[in-house]
Amino acid sequence: MPTPLEKARLNRDSMKARILNSARKLFGEYGYHGTTTRMIATHVGIDISTLYYHWGEKRDLYESVITDINDEMQEKLLEAEKLMAGKPIAERIEIGIDYICDYLFENPEISNLILFRYFSKTREDHSIETKIPEYISNIAVSLGLAQRKKDITVEAKARVLAIWNAVLNFISGRSVFQPILDIEKQQYIKIVKETMNFLLIPAFSGT
Repeated sequence: MPTPLEKARLNRDSMKARILNSARKLFGEYGYHGTTTRMIATHVGIDISTLYYHWGEKRDLYESVITDINDEMQEKLLEAEKLMAGKPIAERIEIGIDYICDYLFENPEISNLILFRYFSKTREDHSIETKIPEYISNIAVSLGLAQRKKDITVEAKARVLAIWNAVLNFISGRSVFQPILDIEKQQYIKIVKETMNFLLIPAFSGT
């Protein structure tokens, strides 16, 4: 029998999918502990009994949100890896930054949820960071820091984490950083990409 998440994926216009999308936005904005099932139901425009009928408890819905994001992130990183394959290192960095920044800026709840996990004192059991080592490995191989995922050094992982954290902070911190820079959203995204390339291309290519 398909799970609620599988049913939501099969029909993106279904009530299950609508609830999943609202939960993803609200968990990303307020975190697990700051989001209630009533908030999600109100956001969708349904009563709370309908939410429970489709998804069960808040924990079940949260775990489905995290699973959905993890699977989606893995797909995006693999797509980026294909685009970068065989290119010179500077070009690989530009392609990777452009692709991943566009995806994360379109889905800011992802970076918010990851950062909530970094800094939350009360951690829920099911965490988004369980897949981060896999993300890090994919990025490291894409950047040519290792030939195979099992050969990635601690130093290479730390360098990828530095990139990862910088991108996440630029995205989650946009409401603070953008006014400081006094620019519009699209210019902010452009500046973030340019800044990341400015720092990373010399660091990784030696130019």
